[in-house]
Formats: sequence, structure tokens, C-alpha cells
Amino acid sequence: MTTPAEPSAYGVQIDAQPGQARIRLNGDALPANQVTGYVLEHDVAAALPTLVLHTRQPDHVQWQGLARVAVADPAQDDGQVVAAFLQNVDPGALARAALERDDLDGSPNELTVAMLKQLADWAQGRA
Repeated sequence: MTTPAEPSAYGVQIDAQPGQARIRLNGDALPANQVTGYVLEHDVAAALPTLVLHTRQPDHVQWQGLARVAVADPAQDDGQVVAAFLQNVDPGALARAALERDDLDGSPNELTVAMLKQLADWAQGRA
């Protein structure tokens, strides 16, 4: 896995009322009653917010896009998600990125700590 490039972004519009939410991505409305929930997260220091959509998946639904839009599967085991992420990590890229971090502290476990921090950064979409 290489360090993620900065993604392009969708224009997002959310009109939320108790019991319903109408969401548009680049002006296109998502089908009525498809979204069962959403989480909008923004780390101000990061470049883009992240919108996670929890959806019903009727037959033949497909998602297309250019931005950081994640479709959550509440039935998916978190351990499987983490394992899949870790299996796609390029060990060489991880070692290089960890050694280039500016928060190395000279402690006996600094490389392990740096690698764990780097993995967390990549998991959150930060370079």
C-alpha cells in the first residue's frame, strides 16, 4: 500500500429532519429511504471531511464517485476490516513512512510506536 493521494471531493448537501435525511452528492439525490444513517466527521487539520453512509442495499445499487465516501456494512466484523486493511499494507512503505516521521522520540520502542501511528494515520486517510 502506498501513502494515499489527496482525493477529489464530492459536493455534499444534507437536509436532515427528525426521522429523515435527504442527501445529495454532487447535486444527485440518493434514492429515498436508502440511507438509514450517516456520520459526518471532520478533523480540521485534515484536508477533507469524511461522510459515512449507512444504507439499505436494494438490488442493483451501485456507488460511483471521486471522494471520500464510505458505505458502511453494519454486519461486517471490525476484525475482518482491520485484517483486510493490514493485509494491503506495503511493509517497505510502512517502514519508510515510520522512519520519516517527525515524532520519533528515541525510546526503545520508537519504531513500533511510529509504525502504529502511521497505520492509524493511513486508516484515517491522512498521509
